[in-house]
Amino acid sequence: MAADAWKVMIAETISLGILSLPSVLAEIGMVAGVILILGLGALATYTGYVIGQFKMAYPQVHNMADAGMIMLGPIGREVFGIAQMLFIVFIMGSHILTFSIMMNTLTSHATCTIAFGVAGLVISLLCSLPRTLHKVSYMAVTSFVSIIAAVLITMIGVGVERPGHNITQATINKSFPKAFLATTNIVFAYAGHVGFFSFISEMKQPKEYTKALYLLQGANVSMYLIVAVVIYRYAGADVSSPALGSTSGILPKLAYGVAMPSIVIAGVINGHVAAKYCYVRLFRGTGKMGQRTWGSFARWAVIVTMLWSMAWVIAEAIPVFNDLLGLISALFASWFTYGLSGVFWLFLNYGRYWDSRRKMALTALNFLVFLAGLFIVSLAPFPAIVRGARGLTD
Repeated sequence: MAADAWKVMIAETISLGILSLPSVLAEIGMVAGVILILGLGALATYTGYVIGQFKMAYPQVHNMADAGMIMLGPIGREVFGIAQMLFIVFIMGSHILTFSIMMNTLTSHATCTIAFGVAGLVISLLCSLPRTLHKVSYMAVTSFVSIIAAVLITMIGVGVERPGHNITQATINKSFPKAFLATTNIVFAYAGHVGFFSFISEMKQPKEYTKALYLLQGANVSMYLIVAVVIYRYAGADVSSPALGSTSGILPKLAYGVAMPSIVIAGVINGHVAAKYCYVRLFRGTGKMGQRTWGSFARWAVIVTMLWSMAWVIAEAIPVFNDLLGLISALFASWFTYGLSGVFWLFLNYGRYWDSRRKMALTALNFLVFLAGLFIVSLAPFPAIVRGARGLTD
């Protein structure tokens, strides 16, 4: 089951995030970009491990809202639940937006973007109808293969065409809004933690989660680093975001066509996490959660339809790719991936902070993780909103 969990987790994580990273290096330079990809990746591995520890201590936790209930009671459940839902719906919206960008590239803008957005909505909705993560895991294999193939096409293409004329910069002086928004795009690349409780709940052997996490993070960091460095090295300062548009001629269409399964499936997995939360929240304790009837399928279908409709509205309202990802990271990903894990560890180890030197070191580390999440979530919205508003008026 660790294999199934790894497949689902990697499909949910390695998708849109990887497509923005070459442009991040173009914004902040090669050195700073590489350091941040490695550093934030290592920290995300640790915070993912802490989520697993919290789940083992409280097996009844299926999502972030349940964790909020454990720590802060009903108020925590509602606050964490609303934040989780907003986060995931925004991510779903970013997948619909990417689907529209893809279709515009494939068809050379054959019709209006709204029509492509509706098509993305319908396809994502239909793929979200299976209720169990086990069925979704089969699609995850296709997703992983497609995104690897797409970025390989792009890397080979930019290596041959060299549109950046071999001009790259190790360091770049940027204004705070631009540099910070670029950094939050790296945070978005590690934004899968919000769904980890749900993934563990679906595993037949939850103790296998740690293996799945290490496989995921090893693949994440390696792929992010290779793809970001290679594409930026050859595409230069004018690298596109999403990166699949960095070549010319037929290659962008080929890359987007190959990436289509990943663009759809990673969004579907996020949709599954959101729908699962709603379903458990509404029907826990009613005897309907485990039912396999037409009535239960209808209830699931209504929830899925409502969530994807909200995501479509967001995609149409914020049609700027990098700025949408930055805003999502600023408001949600920094907290769910980093800050809250520090809180989880401090809660689990309350009263034992000074038991040993190791405990004291971990206490300091997790308090700093909490402060880092708080810092990003409090400061990042300003540059994200400023640049987002500027992008919408360009």
